Amino acid sequence: MLKTMLIAVVAAVGLLLVYAATRPDTFRIERSVRIQAPPERIYALIDNLHQFNLWNPFLRKDPAAQGTYSGTPNGKGARYAWQSDKVGVGQMEIVDTAVPSSVTFNLDFLKPFEAHNMAEFTLKPEAGATEVTWAMHGPTPFMSKLVQVFFNMDKMVGKDFEDGLNNLKTLAEAS
Repeated sequence: MLKTMLIAVVAAVGLLLVYAATRPDTFRIERSVRIQAPPERIYALIDNLHQFNLWNPFLRKDPAAQGTYSGTPNGKGARYAWQSDKVGVGQMEIVDTAVPSSVTFNLDFLKPFEAHNMAEFTLKPEAGATEVTWAMHGPTPFMSKLVQVFFNMDKMVGKDFEDGLNNLKTLAEAS
C-alpha cells in the first residue's frame, strides 16, 4: 500500500514537472486605458521617473520603499533602483523613447526572485483622448513556468497595471 502511494506521488510530481516544461518560454502582460488628455501630457508622466513614481502602483504598495535616481533626469538613460520589504529589490532604466508615443524600459528584479524583463508604454491619440497601453514581456524560466501552473501571473500583475493606469489617468486628467 505504501509503495503504491509513493509511486502515485512520484508519478504526479513527474507529470506536474513535464506539464510545466511544456508552458510557453516567454510571457506578455498588457493593459490599456483611455485618458482624456493629450499624449504630450501623459508622456511627461512616464518619461520622467520622478513623475512616473507619483502614480507607480508598486511604490504605492510600500511608501517606505527606498529608491535612488541616477542617469539622466528623463528619457533614455534615466534610472531608478528600489529596495523594499514589500515589493522587493530591483531597478529600471529607460532604454528607448519616441516623443510622445512610446517609452521602453529594462526591468531588472533581483529579490524576491530574479527576472529581466522589458516594459513598454505606447500612447495613441484618439479623438481628443489618448489610448495608453502598458505591456511587460520577457523570458519564462522553468521555475516561473512551475509557479504559473498554480498562479495566474497575468491576473496578478495585470491588476497592478490596471491600478497604475487608473492612477496615471487621474493624474493626467487633473493636470
